[in-house]
Amino acid sequence: MATTRQAHTVWEGNLLQGSGTVTFDSSGIASQPVSWPARSEQANGKTSPEELIAGAHSSCFSMALSHGLAGAGTPPTRLETKAEVTFQPGEGITGIHLTVRGEVPGLDADGFKSAAEDAKKNCPVSQALTGTTITLDAELA
Repeated sequence: MATTRQAHTVWEGNLLQGSGTVTFDSSGIASQPVSWPARSEQANGKTSPEELIAGAHSSCFSMALSHGLAGAGTPPTRLETKAEVTFQPGEGITGIHLTVRGEVPGLDADGFKSAAEDAKKNCPVSQALTGTTITLDAELA
């Protein structure tokens, strides 16, 4: 069964001086302010499309890695994933770097790195972002 999630943004003003609010409709978790300065300079308490992508990517990757490890008979005790999405004004998103640290009883470092590479390649968010260079550091805790 397919699922669809929704968010919407209301933007007022031009790009440089304007601002907006992104609202997470499906979950109802929050509304967050967005602006060009928060995207291209310092966050200053506001979010950006890149931060939203980072959240989506880190959670999707963690789910995919957890599923792959469990399917291989080595379910993780804990995974901590950070996604860093780099935005360059005038160019766009120039790369994504994933860093994962895992506690996986019975698995060696090479096995963990291999499983993490597979998750990086196959998680749905990675697949949606195939036009972007995605790098990975994976290590056991």
